[in-house]
Amino acid sequence: MTEQITLTPRQRQDLRTIAAMIIPPSEEYRVPGADDEIIQADILATLGRDTRPVVAALDHLARLAGMPLADLEAAARDGVVQQFRSSGGAATLVRVVLQCYYRDDRVLRSLGLELRAPFPRGYVLPDGDWSLLDPVKARGGALRRAP
Repeated sequence: MTEQITLTPRQRQDLRTIAAMIIPPSEEYRVPGADDEIIQADILATLGRDTRPVVAALDHLARLAGMPLADLEAAARDGVVQQFRSSGGAATLVRVVLQCYYRDDRVLRSLGLELRAPFPRGYVLPDGDWSLLDPVKARGGALRRAP
């Protein structure tokens, strides 16, 4: 049986802090920041296989800060986050924040999107310039073939 990993209260607060730094609230567009209670609940509920990498990233941030990230003043927090980003540790945190933020009804509404799942009807995309893919096609077998 595998051990169920959950975030500690400190890690949850640091996740909320970093989420607010990734996407702050906007009065102009009338949308919450990614630290919003509903969005945070969605992030925590859907972490799944990302839990371990998120925990590792949050612990790395706390080590860089020398304390919980949420306890730092804004200027010091920015410096720690810049150091963290330069070490390549931000991708997982950014991805889990963005995927939950952009499925929030308030955010979708502000973007003018219909509040529905994208499938089965899908969204219509305008035809683009397919010649932009020519350099990729010219590389030949560099891409993995579909099974």
